[in-house]
Amino acid sequence: MSDDPRQAAERYRLDRCLRDAGIEPEPEKTSAPERGSTAAARAAYVETQIQQAIRRGDFDDLPGAGKPLTNLGDSHDPDWWIRRKIESEKLSGLGPPALTLRVEHAELADRMDAFSREADVREALEDFNRRVVEARRQLLGGPPVVTPTVDVDAELAAWSARRRAREAAASPPPPMRRRLRWFRSR
Repeated sequence: MSDDPRQAAERYRLDRCLRDAGIEPEPEKTSAPERGSTAAARAAYVETQIQQAIRRGDFDDLPGAGKPLTNLGDSHDPDWWIRRKIESEKLSGLGPPALTLRVEHAELADRMDAFSREADVREALEDFNRRVVEARRQLLGGPPVVTPTVDVDAELAAWSARRRAREAAASPPPPMRRRLRWFRSR
């Protein structure tokens, strides 16, 4: 099939004239391999298509061009593509509970610091512990839940200490009294 729209339009007009005259036009020959073709023929077709795309410039200015491939030395991860999608889209709350709870546990202090009342912090910590225990009880497969539950009272004490430190850092220092020096006039 031709990429030139003028050739495609002329081919259409010719086919229409032939049909009007009662002649069935020949189907256009494509360079695509047929169904029963050999692996070598399919490979040659694919290579030809790639080379034509390179000459047309279809691969120019792709995102990531000239940059090294990331995570090449890491161990094999069959779910690499979903992890990359979650990272690039900054999605949260997706995945098996074992992974989401681990991430949530790592960010727990920052989440608790957003609360202003002790009752809200306590409620959030108890909810986190409840979800960890429930995830351990589930037998749905997937990675094991290794996230520990948190000591609510210890976390509350740490939250309170962080809050006091933030308030102390935010409050302005007491004003210093300036001593006025009286100079003698000569």
